[in-house]
Formats: sequence, C-alpha cells, structure tokens
Amino acid sequence: MADGFSAALIGWHRREGRHDLPWQRDPTPYRVWVSEVMLQQTRVGTVLPYFVRFTDRFPDVRALAAADSDEVLHLWSGLGYYARARNLHRAARMIVERHGGRFPETFDEVATLPGIGRSTAGAILALSMGQRHPILDGNVKRVLCRYHAVTGWPGSAETGRRLWELAAAHTPEREVSAYTQAIMDLGATLCTRARPDCDRCPLREGCLAFRNGSQMQFPEPRPSRALPLRRCRYALIRRPGSGELLLQRRPPAGVWGGLCCLPELPDGVEPRAWCRERFGLEVSLLEPRPGPAHTFTHFRLQMQLQPMEVRGETDIVMEQEGLLWYKEGRRQAVGIPAPVRRIIRQLELESPP
Repeated sequence: MADGFSAALIGWHRREGRHDLPWQRDPTPYRVWVSEVMLQQTRVGTVLPYFVRFTDRFPDVRALAAADSDEVLHLWSGLGYYARARNLHRAARMIVERHGGRFPETFDEVATLPGIGRSTAGAILALSMGQRHPILDGNVKRVLCRYHAVTGWPGSAETGRRLWELAAAHTPEREVSAYTQAIMDLGATLCTRARPDCDRCPLREGCLAFRNGSQMQFPEPRPSRALPLRRCRYALIRRPGSGELLLQRRPPAGVWGGLCCLPELPDGVEPRAWCRERFGLEVSLLEPRPGPAHTFTHFRLQMQLQPMEVRGETDIVMEQEGLLWYKEGRRQAVGIPAPVRRIIRQLELESPP
C-alpha cells in the first residue's frame, strides 16, 4: 500500500512542494524541533516570523537552556498555547543535563522530552535524520481520512488507532524525510479543511472521498459541545502621568502560566480595599469597562476591566516578587498574553501624546 501512495507524494513534492522554509534550509534536529513545536495547532504563515526571531536569539539548544524563562515567553508572546514554550525550555535544559547538549537520536529518548508526543518525535527524527517513523499531525489526519474515507472523529481512540495503522503502512523505507514533508505539505496547501484543491492533488485517483464526492465529510468533526463561559474581573492599575500599568506574573501552571498578566480581582471584593491589602496601594476607581473575549480549548473567557489610578506611593510594589510596572515600547522582555497585549495597545491609543 505504501509504494504508490508515497511515490506519488514524493514526486509531487519535488515538483511543487515547499523547499525554502527556514527550518528546511538547515534542518538540524534543534531547528526542526522548534519548528514542529511552533507548528502544533498553528499555521505556517503565523509561525514564520516567530521561528526566525526565536532561533536568531537562541541558535542552539544550549542557548535556549541558558535563557531566562521571561525572555523565552516574551519571544513566544502572541503565538499562543504557552505550555509549548515552557515545555520547550524545560526540554532544552534536560537535553543539556542528560545528553550533554546534543539532541537525542532515538525515538524513546525524544518522546520522553516535555511537550513531545509520538507524532512530533517521529517528525523531528524523520525530517532531521531520515529515520523511519510515521507521523499523524492534523494535516496528515485529514489526508488519510479523505483518502481512505475513515469514519469517526480522529480524536477518538478507535479512529486514532486506525489512522496510526494507515500512517505506518504508507511511510516508505526510503526517502522518509521527503515523504514526511510531502504529506504535511499536501494537507497544508491542497488537501485543506475548507476548499481542497482536488484537481491538483497527486493522490486524487486513489482517494475514496474524491471518488464519492464526499471530501467535506472527512474528517468527521468532534462531537459538538458548548464551551462554558467564564467571566473574570481584571484590575487596570495605572500610574498617573507615566502610563505604566501594573502586571503580575501568573503561577507556572494553568491558564497563561508564567506570563505577566493584569491582576485578577477575586469575586466579591471591593477593589480599593483589595488593592490596599494586596499591593499596599491607594487607588481611585474609574468607570468599569468591558475587555476582550478569548477562547481557550475548554472554555471561553470574557474579561471585565476595572480601571484604577494610583494615589501616592508606588515603590512598595517593587518590593513584591512577580510584580512590575510595564509600559509599551520600553525594552522589557516579559511574556504577555495576546488579549492583555491588545488591552495595553488600546490604552496607548487612548492616552494623549
């Protein structure tokens, strides 16, 4: 089963595939690893500038391992799914400690690193070392589901097992790197979710979904479920005149873990008393305002903002760990979630020059 399928893909990729992505020009295990982690649930066009900035600053695993977590998260800010950045940083330190800074070369060693699952481990080793390992990212799942008319949601255990079997059967013994890049590229450029370009597809003749005109029925969607809505109040605490905004580092785990965010107001508290007790600040309250909404994997967040202006002494804040006065445009290498970044930019637009 693998020969015709893989040969058609490899031939197509030689003619029409992508060959000049930054991680393809110098496909070291480190660079492929960073790209594969960034590409998890994120489009290539979005990843490109982040990859270039990240690898310019951290050109190898030792540089990444030696970095401060704030700088790592700062360079990841806006890319989302921040656990990826934290796991990447942790894994780099493990590689230095356990492997002397050399990226491991066996599947079992790679798959035990934080943030690397079966598909990502296989892709790293296939693309950088030519080892034969099947992969099953979102693009590959879509290609296989359509080609074989695989029913069931790909995230279910039964359908997942079937797709892994097909992925392994189609992976060739030779030219593994070319094949792996080809099947990912096909899903990203032709066999897309919304408008598959079947007329240009090298697998069209054997594709069951194309033959039956049922391309849009595969892969089957996840069973629908309503995401719960969570409303949270956040404090916009500003130093009058300076435009500085108080940010607080969140705990390492959980939503926006390790990032600098607006302080979250607990339910039922009076904001002025809470600021006095929590930060030692005297504040004046301004009119509450709605904040942006943000969708996470398991819930939707509606941010509510409580603007405040500090009155009197503010130095006491600097004595508390995890707090900082932040001003857009100043060189402060800290990670900030995209919704908070949007709030900060809006405040800058509203401030008089």
